[in-house]
Amino acid sequence: MTTYDRALVWFRRDLRSFDHAALHQALASAKQVFCVFIFDKDILDPLLAHGSLDRRVAFIHASLRELDAELQQHGGGLIVKHARACEAIPKLAQELDIDAVFCNHDYEPYAKQRDQDVADALAQQQRPLFSFKDQVIFEKDEVLSQVGNPFSVFTPYKNAWLKKFQPTPGMLDSSLIPHWHVQPKPGQLALPSPTPVMPSLTEMGFEEIDLSAQHLPTGMQGGQMLMDDFLPRLSRYGEARDFPSIKGPSYLSVHLRFGTVSIRALARHAMDAIRSGTRADGAAVWLAELIWRDFYFMILHHHPKVAQGAAFKPEYDRIAWEEGAQAEALFAAWCEGRTGYPLVDAAMLQLNRSGYMHNRLRMVTACFLIKDLGIDWRHGEAYFAQKLNDFDLAANNGGWQWAASSGCDAQPYFRIFNPITQSQKFDAEGKFIKRYLPQLDKLDAKHIHAPWLAPGMTLDMAGVTIGKDYPAPIVVHDEARKNTLARYAVVKKS
Repeated sequence: MTTYDRALVWFRRDLRSFDHAALHQALASAKQVFCVFIFDKDILDPLLAHGSLDRRVAFIHASLRELDAELQQHGGGLIVKHARACEAIPKLAQELDIDAVFCNHDYEPYAKQRDQDVADALAQQQRPLFSFKDQVIFEKDEVLSQVGNPFSVFTPYKNAWLKKFQPTPGMLDSSLIPHWHVQPKPGQLALPSPTPVMPSLTEMGFEEIDLSAQHLPTGMQGGQMLMDDFLPRLSRYGEARDFPSIKGPSYLSVHLRFGTVSIRALARHAMDAIRSGTRADGAAVWLAELIWRDFYFMILHHHPKVAQGAAFKPEYDRIAWEEGAQAEALFAAWCEGRTGYPLVDAAMLQLNRSGYMHNRLRMVTACFLIKDLGIDWRHGEAYFAQKLNDFDLAANNGGWQWAASSGCDAQPYFRIFNPITQSQKFDAEGKFIKRYLPQLDKLDAKHIHAPWLAPGMTLDMAGVTIGKDYPAPIVVHDEARKNTLARYAVVKKS
């Protein structure tokens, strides 16, 4: 690569100073390196339409403060602006007399268009934009079938993915995953003078949020803390991950979303555990979850139509969903945790209060909205996009289309989760339910999953009146199942 006098590293969803592809490449190519993050108005302004409280923006802001402090330790710092990125990056490059701009790939349609616009504007200034793979292990066309086609089914994709790290049959080798060593020379990192001031959340129209009170650790240190906590639990991950009342997941998804952890580091941890036999079973399951993440990014790249609301399987766009005032009322009850099905309601309350939802419950609530209430999956996808701290377009769309049976490698349309049996299986004692629905606290494990079926005396003793303390079910599951099978018949006929 050409040697440059002055480079600019544009941080986006990679808010860390280590194992960072673009930062590594810039430091290897330029005598002086500036760093910038843009709070992009084209992204933030639509968020403000839903209110000024947004945990994701607060998470980014807190993580940027840490990143800035870390860069300052090496003599530099972070330029932070609140502007339209497509305008701010070319303008800043001109002001600082930058020779080249470095960033990491972003695969979402808006980001790809933004990056093209920035590249075009920079090209007019005779400045190149270099972009690198960073947020996935394999991207785009790196994992293809034997005939050179992209996969649409996960298991063969996973098998092909794993073969890239099996120099010896059956043996994964984490050393084949690159580690981008970020080692600035003295004086190489730079900051304009006077030192720019980071805009506050309130200046950008958002509220200050105490994320520590919500048990949401931020930044690189927060990601490392969660990683250190998770690794000793890795051996139990395969069994524990499905039960929302116990500490089973890694809780790293928001850190993966904003790049305060390195996907390469996580994959290396998993592979090392598998290779050594230490915590191997749990590590294999966890690695598969990381591979799902690559899979959905690959799907988004090859099938951008899914980002515009189209079903991956076109025939599923013929389904007629419930509409009108009644459907709107059912959707509102789902959003607000008033369906009368305790596991569904507790999960939605968890989401609304914390921005987090356990993965098993994402499947349960999505299936309930689609196949019990007959509501178009796109409404649920949009609601999760608004509420989830770890919202990622590729994974969110993939998950919702999986539940709707319209996506790649989705569950069959006739597979319909029963919210009661899901509750009995994954929250048998009702511990998770009671955490979010304390009015049901005195119901025993037998009756808490379907309170309306409990004997009157049991409800009286628990202090629960259906319709007053807790709502009656807004739909009868067995009837809803029949309606769903009829609704999906249009797909069966195709």
